[in-house]
Amino acid sequence: MKKRLASILILAMAGTMILGGCGGNGGGDDGKTSDGKAKIRFATWDEAEDVDTQQEMVDRFNEAHDDIEVTLEAYGGEFDTKIAAGMGSKDAPDVMYMWNYPAYANGLEELDSYIDKEGADYKANFYDTLWNYNSLNGKTYGIPVGFTTHALFYNKAIFKEAQIEEPTDDWTWDDLIKAAKTITEKCEGKKGFSFQMKPDPYDFEMYLWSNGTAYCDDEGNLEGNLNSKEAKEVFQMFQDMEEEGYAVATEKSGGDEFRAGSTGMYIYGSWAIDSLNEAEMDWGVVKIPSFAGKGPSASILSSSGLSISKDSKNKEAAWEFIKYWTSEELNTERIGSEQPVLYSVVEAEKMMEKPEYAPFYEMLEQSGDYTPASFKVERWSELAENLSLTFEEVFNPSSMADVSDSLDTAADQ
Repeated sequence: MKKRLASILILAMAGTMILGGCGGNGGGDDGKTSDGKAKIRFATWDEAEDVDTQQEMVDRFNEAHDDIEVTLEAYGGEFDTKIAAGMGSKDAPDVMYMWNYPAYANGLEELDSYIDKEGADYKANFYDTLWNYNSLNGKTYGIPVGFTTHALFYNKAIFKEAQIEEPTDDWTWDDLIKAAKTITEKCEGKKGFSFQMKPDPYDFEMYLWSNGTAYCDDEGNLEGNLNSKEAKEVFQMFQDMEEEGYAVATEKSGGDEFRAGSTGMYIYGSWAIDSLNEAEMDWGVVKIPSFAGKGPSASILSSSGLSISKDSKNKEAAWEFIKYWTSEELNTERIGSEQPVLYSVVEAEKMMEKPEYAPFYEMLEQSGDYTPASFKVERWSELAENLSLTFEEVFNPSSMADVSDSLDTAADQ
């Protein structure tokens, strides 16, 4: 899951090309095992020990069902290529992890009728915002499995060294900038904040949302949005932090510098929690700062779902497996690798009382009114590639391109 959700720019490029190809013969498979069970192929993007854990869960399902046999297929780094190729030849796995619905929806089964049969309580137990990220054009194509929003991580030892108060959930960006300056001035060899020099455009849009704008309008128009006054303010703020020396733009997320103790703050998803604990850091996490006078901050969601292939020969059996995989039991078991998506599990596990998890759920609650540009712009993969290059020109210390000119040019595509 972590690798899939961190590589959001890559999927659509191969997926949309292959999906447009001619269908295969489906292999003549009748969808049954030799002893007459419904055969379900389940594709995961996870690797290593995560796959071992998933196999144990699959084995339990198979032991409990005399009429269904599920085979786990671990695609790892080849997930997107294999899914797209399978859809193109009408031989995709029956059930698969999914998040890039704009690229793959044509090869997926619509799930609203299945959901309706389970009754209103079934759907209502999932966090509402997650349905937005597992749907397209009003149709549901995936059942939420896991998610992360983003939040502000901070190094408690560095804040103590700088003799300043730790961040709080009501911080604004002005507060962050002030703290970043103080850390840089008082803590030798340290910067206050780190961020990605070539940020993922999918992720970076959340900062524009927080300042009252977006990359595009509902029709996908960039002009007047990507290059709006509010958008330019966001990019200028990040560039100024870097240019004035109290933030550093890094090749990756900023997490390496944070774990090394050379920066005091960075913004990232809950994927960081395990690595920070393994590093035995004294860290904290709060909600993303807001822009003064602009209301609550917003976060992008990295959301995973479970989907059924439109060409599956055993859709009812596939649905039975999806219900198992998204059940309260497994939602609880996967805590640590996937954040629970069910209200009942969050309540039972007291997730909101755990300071390392609560900010991500609070960001989820206040980010439900936003739709990523990837769901609005048909040529998102091309646009994302161009935006990524523009962002790098703005934040690369060797170029520091003019923000206004760069965004005006980027919006004229």
